[in-house]
Amino acid sequence: MNKAHDNALQILRQIRSAGFTSYFAGGAVRDQLLKRTPKDYDIATNALPDQIEALFKKTVAVGKAFGVIIVVQNGVETEVATFREDIGYQDGRRPDSVHFCGAEEDAKRRDFTINGMFYDPVADHVIDYVNGQADLGGGIIRAIGDPEKRFAEDHLRMLRAVRFAHTLGFAIEPATRAAIQQHAADLAKISAERIENEFSRTLTESLRPGDALKELVELGLMDTIMPEILPMIGQEQPPEFHPEGDVFEHTCLMLNLMKNPSRALAYTVLLHDIGKPATAFMGEDRLRFHGHERKSAQMAEDILRRLRLPAKEIKQLLTAVDGHMRFKDVQKMNKSTLRKLMGADTFDMELELHRIDCSGSHGLLDNYEFLLEKAAEMSNEPVLPEHWISGRNLINLGIPPGPKIGDLLKIAYDAQLEGRFETRDELLDWLKTTL
Repeated sequence: MNKAHDNALQILRQIRSAGFTSYFAGGAVRDQLLKRTPKDYDIATNALPDQIEALFKKTVAVGKAFGVIIVVQNGVETEVATFREDIGYQDGRRPDSVHFCGAEEDAKRRDFTINGMFYDPVADHVIDYVNGQADLGGGIIRAIGDPEKRFAEDHLRMLRAVRFAHTLGFAIEPATRAAIQQHAADLAKISAERIENEFSRTLTESLRPGDALKELVELGLMDTIMPEILPMIGQEQPPEFHPEGDVFEHTCLMLNLMKNPSRALAYTVLLHDIGKPATAFMGEDRLRFHGHERKSAQMAEDILRRLRLPAKEIKQLLTAVDGHMRFKDVQKMNKSTLRKLMGADTFDMELELHRIDCSGSHGLLDNYEFLLEKAAEMSNEPVLPEHWISGRNLINLGIPPGPKIGDLLKIAYDAQLEGRFETRDELLDWLKTTL
């Protein structure tokens, strides 16, 4: 198997050797039945937290009051949880208290049937009190028991239902779906950090993230996650450039075209046209969106800060969103402007955004192919080489320190990038003559 599996199996055996029941639980069981390699393994047991702590040398009491102990062994952390029933959920996130119980009661307090199974790795036997195997075989996301009760316990489960459905290619069962629609507004009670984590995973892990976005809208969850998306629905675009349809349809199509996207790329695709509804106007010849890229960047900044993304990542995203229309002019750019574009640390992400944007609209990839050719031409040299001319050089020529130095350095570097001079000395001589 793998290190995580072998470590968890070792812990499970040690718990059993002390006379307790122990099983693999939750997502690891689901993934194993789907022939996927689990990322980690959780263990459920009838041993109490104090008993688990006594059995192992190194433990972390991350949620001891709820029966959860982390066992650290061979450098790997494995969650070990006592079978429990949850009592009361006042905050829509975690139980007010717990009652330790048996395996069946523990299974029935979990979120979805596909996550409610146990597995005995010694006997190679699945313990299924919730018909999870049937729903796994049928491709169904079904809340265990009363879906309204499950979502009242933890409102984030509504968003998790969509993530599981679209990462696995499953469908949400009608009663579960109806409960989400009825209680979608409760998602607003969840912290921005927890919402961002689930939503980001949905965008980056779904088989077709655009379809997931549509379902989030249909269920009413986007009203809380990102209501700024909703005006994109029905916002028409010129058919000669966007035969695929409105801004929302274009964005969903682009999301579906992503390949193993980073979080940054996924949000860039999602938000690059979010300013179009606010900037739409009918020009003399057609519908236009002047300045939509700048408006999109402004809106994106508000959204990403609200979702608590890291400042560095937000800056990269805003650069890509604000500059995405530049790519239509790359074949007309002078050499220095083009090299600065290609030398930016966001260029790879911006180039992929451009490819997806074109593929999700008019289908013309001539600018994309042009940039690939230019990148190949410059593969053996730095796209942005070191500056030949420094501020000290200009001061030595008699230019006093101040803003003018910066302007002249830019002129000198542009001339260098454009290849107007073969050597530093030639460029320096030109500057002497010019000044």
